[in-house]
Amino acid sequence: MAQHEVSGAGSDGYVRVRGAREHNLRRVDTEIPRDALVAFTGVSGSGKSSLAFGTLFAEAQRRYVESVAPYARRLIHQVGTPEVDEITGLPPAVALEQRRSAPSGRSSVGTVTTLSNSLRMLLSRAGTYPEGAERLDSDSFSPNTAVGACPECHGLGTVHSVSEESLVPDPSLSVREGAIAAWPGAWLGKNLRDTVDALGYDIDRPWRELPAEQREWLLFTEEQPVVTVHPVREAGRLQRPYQGKYQSARHYVLHTYADTKSASTRRRVEAFLHSAACPACHGRRLRPEALAVTYAGYAVDELTALPMDRLAEVLEKSTEGAGHGGDVRENAAALLAGELLDRIRVLTDLGLGYLSTGRPVPTLSAGELQRLRLATQLRSGLFGVVYVLDEPSAGLHPADTEALTTVLEGLKSAGNSLFVVEHDMDLVRRADWVVDVGPGAGRHGGEVLYSGPVDGLAGAARSVTRRYLFAGPAPADEPTGAADEAAAAAVRRRRRGERRTPSGRLALRGVTLHNLRALDVRVPLGVFTAVTGVSGSGKSTLVTRVLAEAVGERPQDEEEPRAAGVVAESEGAEAVSRLVRVDQKPIGRTPRSNLATYTGLFDSVRKVFAETEEARARGYDAGRFSFNVRSGRCPTCQGEGYLAVELLFLPGTYAACPDCRGARYNPETLRITYAGATVADVLGMTVDEAAAFLTEVPAAARGLDALQRVGLGYLRLGQPATELSGGEAQRIKLATELQRTRRGHTLYLLDEPTTGLHPADSDVLMDQLHRLVDEGHTVVAVEHDMGVVAGADHVIDLGPGGGDQGGRIVAEGTPGEVARSAGSATAPYLRAALEA
Repeated sequence: MAQHEVSGAGSDGYVRVRGAREHNLRRVDTEIPRDALVAFTGVSGSGKSSLAFGTLFAEAQRRYVESVAPYARRLIHQVGTPEVDEITGLPPAVALEQRRSAPSGRSSVGTVTTLSNSLRMLLSRAGTYPEGAERLDSDSFSPNTAVGACPECHGLGTVHSVSEESLVPDPSLSVREGAIAAWPGAWLGKNLRDTVDALGYDIDRPWRELPAEQREWLLFTEEQPVVTVHPVREAGRLQRPYQGKYQSARHYVLHTYADTKSASTRRRVEAFLHSAACPACHGRRLRPEALAVTYAGYAVDELTALPMDRLAEVLEKSTEGAGHGGDVRENAAALLAGELLDRIRVLTDLGLGYLSTGRPVPTLSAGELQRLRLATQLRSGLFGVVYVLDEPSAGLHPADTEALTTVLEGLKSAGNSLFVVEHDMDLVRRADWVVDVGPGAGRHGGEVLYSGPVDGLAGAARSVTRRYLFAGPAPADEPTGAADEAAAAAVRRRRRGERRTPSGRLALRGVTLHNLRALDVRVPLGVFTAVTGVSGSGKSTLVTRVLAEAVGERPQDEEEPRAAGVVAESEGAEAVSRLVRVDQKPIGRTPRSNLATYTGLFDSVRKVFAETEEARARGYDAGRFSFNVRSGRCPTCQGEGYLAVELLFLPGTYAACPDCRGARYNPETLRITYAGATVADVLGMTVDEAAAFLTEVPAAARGLDALQRVGLGYLRLGQPATELSGGEAQRIKLATELQRTRRGHTLYLLDEPTTGLHPADSDVLMDQLHRLVDEGHTVVAVEHDMGVVAGADHVIDLGPGGGDQGGRIVAEGTPGEVARSAGSATAPYLRAALEA
């Protein structure tokens, strides 16, 4: 390892790590300065996060937790005890990770930043009340409290209802034939039909011929009678009478919509609902007495709907000259507004001024949420803390990254240390110190190749990062794989080469959604198009919502129902045979979902084990080798591989199953081997290892090859979905698509595909995407990486700002044409990338 000399430095001023073995780290020893901005770099999967988060932050948290009362420890989310011999000089740490937001409709930008509390206090103390009105406390201005929420919609602003037309779309059918389409399928639907029959209703008569009072009762009654059901005997099955409980179609739909945890079930019942603004509050969520109070002419819901940069203007204007006299109300207004302004300025410095305080958290990207939490830390006034950040530049336009760097410098100047896992080379160049981990991913990584000042990395012979950090040709001694070097060379050629000619165009006119207002846009087909612009300019709205709906796809996000009238007119969509939307949402929500199951290659693995001579002799089919099937899984852990251990006064923890020792299967299943390996052994292999092991299994080899082509050779086949980053999830989805046979013209929509990728991994990924275009397909990607944009055929630049200041096409054309645009915030950075 190239370790910078810390001449004569004792424990003061440095964090020293000895023998770190977390995940793939190979007994790492390193020294890292405090009171500095330290960048952790390396290819995806190299071990940099294992060092920064899994070791340094985990140890700092462990030490803090040990000082807390045992009972209180149950309330703290712990990341576990790291595998390390010793760490000295480590201050308390705060982690700001790229966590995906939880789908709560009541959580907003204002609640995350606590700006909502101050706004409500401002209305309560300094608001203008109607004559004779009683002063309200701050809770009365919150739709999330009993005293503030509209009693009709409970503070949601929307009410849901059903009608006979929505519940029974085809009245010519009988109940037995499925007239009440809102009822569930399978056994529960049959049970309801049999219960209706047992209650004496004619279930074979067309719905429209039933008396009106019967139709009304079946659909809308609140009664839930219980009756004995005598089911019709089916061939070969003896069905006994049972007590059937009836519920109306309205009761089923409304309760299922409110209570189900299944997104697919929620979407199904949503189709039978009429949703409308609450008739009592007209969608404003609050009681009338709260909405009657104003500040600077705005009610509280109007203030929360303003972008924060506009809200700051309102507050500044309203407090000019206030707070200098003896008026209590004016003094309160000046004090509260001044505090709000200070906190809003931090958010606008981070490029988030386009967000409103009422913006729901589920609609935020992981990068936006992390920056909101970072802004909250800036106001905390902590000193001597280590902030461990996970790619704070993720989702940021280069112009916004400059503002982020200023904010990070401010945290450092306040006496704190910043340990930043980062792939943005511009931000890395501004660091005081760099820790480069590698040289490769997974078992090929885990070493600290260099730890020292940034310019010293140029001499680290085994570092892949240095090729992207320093200008000029790569050193002759730089170790690169043939595939990596070929991808990097292809990227360089595309930046210099000719652009592809479109095979057609998808023209959309009058696009109106979020901050896109009556926008006309033409997307070329048969080429690679990059959509750029500052944060909040409307890129994701255009690509993942508008383009997807223009070619007929319903939104996948249950929080984002189809918006009627998004596109006034479209042309050219008929040229697209198929749409593939590749986003960064998790591939599964539980540890049972993993790389092998999601891609489908585990099906072929289980089939191979079922075809072995011993498996056939024992009568085992492919289902036997699934850890989700009772016959094959370990009965102790139910195929989980671990057991939850509940402690009386300490937080619960997890331990490997004592029977299967984490293998997930029962002993009988594990006796079956293929080429000397059990099915558990295969799940424990990395993609690279499995590719060498399963060369004789074409179906599996095809999927493994696709995963290698997108740079995921370091992942284990059985790696739980919950352990994968958003970038890894996106590449897994792309690999799943790459292994399929593609017919017709496919439109691929990607939202920041290079997020979370080292530049070397980005080159590999982009090479695959450009191959799709070479095959005649279309790729449209939202992208902030100017190196990627420089290699595109066409660029659509949105802006000029974010929020209300965005939503317009500032420039479009080839990368060179956009780079010469005078009004584009992207132009100077794209110009630099083209010249690199």
